[in-house]
Formats: sequence, C-alpha cells, structure tokens
Amino acid sequence: MIPLYLPLKLDELDQSQGMPIFFSGINVYLEQIFPLFRRSPQWLHDLMASSWLLKRAAGMTARTNPRQLGSLTHSMLQGETGNQAREVEELAAWLRQQPGCDVICLSNALLIGMARRLRSEARAPVVCMLQGEDSFLDALPEPWRKRCWDTLSERMREADLLVAPSHYYACEMSRRLNLPEERIKVVHNGISLQGYQPPTQWPDPPVLGYFARMCREKGVDRLVGAYLKLRNRNKIPGLRLRIGGGLGPSDTPLVNSLKDRLESAGYGSDVEFHPNLSRQEKANFLSSLSILSVPALYGEAFGLYVLEAWASGTPVVAPDHAAFPELIRSSGGGRLFDPEDPDDLPKVLEELLLQPELAHQLGKAGRQSVEQGFSVDHMADNFLRILQSLKSSCHGLRL
Repeated sequence: MIPLYLPLKLDELDQSQGMPIFFSGINVYLEQIFPLFRRSPQWLHDLMASSWLLKRAAGMTARTNPRQLGSLTHSMLQGETGNQAREVEELAAWLRQQPGCDVICLSNALLIGMARRLRSEARAPVVCMLQGEDSFLDALPEPWRKRCWDTLSERMREADLLVAPSHYYACEMSRRLNLPEERIKVVHNGISLQGYQPPTQWPDPPVLGYFARMCREKGVDRLVGAYLKLRNRNKIPGLRLRIGGGLGPSDTPLVNSLKDRLESAGYGSDVEFHPNLSRQEKANFLSSLSILSVPALYGEAFGLYVLEAWASGTPVVAPDHAAFPELIRSSGGGRLFDPEDPDDLPKVLEELLLQPELAHQLGKAGRQSVEQGFSVDHMADNFLRILQSLKSSCHGLRL
C-alpha cells in the first residue's frame, strides 16, 4: 500500500508503514503554481515530502475545495504530460527497484493519469476503483469541469479493469465516461465486524443518529430539521439526537449554526455532537442509536456508514436515490424516504421510532446482511475473483 499526497489515516492497521510518500501534497501544489519548482533541487523536493511536514500542513488546512482546484485536477489527470510529471517518474523509478507486482490498483479515478506510465514500467495490468469522483468533478468551475471529464474519459480507456462499489455507480460512470457497461465490474464494499456489537435493548428514550461528515452535502442540516419536526409533534417524548462523524474547519460554521438552532428551539440539551471518533468510539456510537439516517443530497456511490450501522444492529433510513435503494432492498435493513418530499423523512422516522420491535428486526436483518454479503472477507473474495479474470485478457503482462 503506497501512500499518496499525505500520510494515510486509517481505521484499520496501516499497511503502508515504511513506504515513502509519493505525490507529496506540498510538491504537487507548488509544481502547479510555480513552474520553476518543477526543477527544484532533490533535497528541497524530498523535504517537502517528509511525513512530519505533511502532517503539519494537513492539520493547518481546511477541506479541499473543488472550486479552487480545476487546473490542478486537470494537470493530475494528464499524468506524465502534466505539471506533476516529476512525481509520476519518481513513482515509476521506485517501482522499477521493487519486486515485480501482479497488478496495480489505483484507489480512485482521479489517479488515472499515472496509469499509462506505471503500466508500462511494471508490465502489470492496472485496475482503477471508482469511488464517488463525480460529485468532486461536477463541483469544478468551467472550463475545468468539462476538460477534466473529457480527459478522464480518454484516460480511463488505459485501465485494464474498472471496479465500482455499486450497480448504481457502475451505470452512472458508464454513462458519464461514455464507456460500455461491461468495462465496469461491481464489487460491493465490505467491512470488518471486529468491534461492532448489536445493542442488547432499545434505547429509552429513543435516539436518532447521524454518522458521516458534518456537511450540507450529507444532509446533516436536513436531519436536524426532521428532528425538530418530530420533537414539535411530541409523539415520541424525550427523543434524543446524536450526530457523529468528520468535522473540519470548513464545516464548523454550519455545525455551530445547527447548535444555535437547536438551542433556540429548546432542545440543545437533548442533542450531542461527537466529531472525529476513533474506530471503536464509532462502533460504540452506532450501537447506541435507535435509527441511523444520513439524508445525503447527492448521488452517493455507496455509503459505507450504512454497513457500519448494520454491523451495530442499527436500522437505516436513507433517501430513495443513488446506491441506497440497492443496499436497502438487498438487505431489508431499513426504509427509504422520498428526498423530494420534505415531510417524508420525519414521517418514515416517526413510523419506525413508534415501532421499536419492527426497528429491531430491521437492524437484525442489516447485521445478517453484513455477515453474509458485505463483510471484508466477502469483498476480498469477489475482488480476487475479478482479478483472476484479467489473466486471459492481459497478454504479455505479469498476471
């Protein structure tokens, strides 16, 4: 596992320990802004790729804003012909010194620019994961949005295999990239069940929960609005709300405004915010909920928090769009609501909160679906099976 841009921050054991960091976020940025830096002395280039400096820089910055990254994104997609060509060559040279590999897997489509060079250097097929890149690309300003989509579509043809986490996203990216559907295989995401335990009893009073990045795109403000409607109806006395997930500097103003809104409504003491939890803290958080709902506004490619809630025996109420219908209908682990109807989310939540036995059965079905079809072992088996299919198609390569 080779870290790119910044040191990896993972829930699981870090498999990248001891690896150098390529495409240092600082170098990538400086090479884009200052042409002279592309020929900087090696000692300076290495300094800007040091772990301690990258960690310090990451802690001082807000979330990446697509509106400011159009030209940089396009340059990265150009790979060996872009402004970060030096970074591509460094990675290729390092691979040349390593034991041969059977396959190179790119973790997302925005890395496809390096596929041509790495494939040639390692003489191994390149597999590219698709992981929700469309929302980032669509947020780029013109003319960069169109240029990036066009370049991505062209460069994607250099990958030997594309893998999407859901059938919804495979169809969506096939359409957006103008690729035949058979070029994209589907491997559903999976998680490790270690540390996740279903609750022994229904919380009293019940607890409505949210776990994702605390931002408008994920619908945290929409869930707060639904919670306020439920409290005002007062059919579920004492209903609590717990909000957890990632919180960075760019989302703090929104979270502060939600806290003020809840306080003004008189429910501030019944709502808790739990930002930036560890893996075990996250598992404990999810098992404390009656229902999880992340009313995401955009076309979510998968929604890993759905599996994490199910692993904790917690039912999910999700919008009836993107990958959520595929997940909910395959598992029976929750309910869908109409995202176009502002009254449907509180209605569906209320129905489940008033039927704890039904909610328990949905959570139990969700847990079973993770054990049987969405475990990390199941995901790995499916992924390896697809990689084996490359043997007959990648003539002259190692696999």
